[in-house]
Amino acid sequence: MTTLADTVTKIRSKNAGPFWVTVDIFCGSKDRFEQLTQSLSTEAVAQLYRVSPETLKRFDIANLNVIKFSFPRPVPQGAPLDRDQHGAQYAVLLEELTLA
Repeated sequence: MTTLADTVTKIRSKNAGPFWVTVDIFCGSKDRFEQLTQSLSTEAVAQLYRVSPETLKRFDIANLNVIKFSFPRPVPQGAPLDRDQHGAQYAVLLEELTLA
């Protein structure tokens, strides 16, 4: 099985303020970027992160060959139930996404 991480240069996640997380997919080439913009659905990513598709923001940045997703954190950064202060572990879920 091929995962998303097997086909791109890098996937990273980080805080986008205390209430949001952003995940960046660095595609590495124009061809891969174009292929992923067509095949990677916003709904699938929303389901993966258990957020409403209406709250998931998607940015396809063609001149950088990057796809970016931003979504609300389940709890604010630094809250007692926050298990990832920096938002760095959200990338792992997308890295392990199996591609058809």
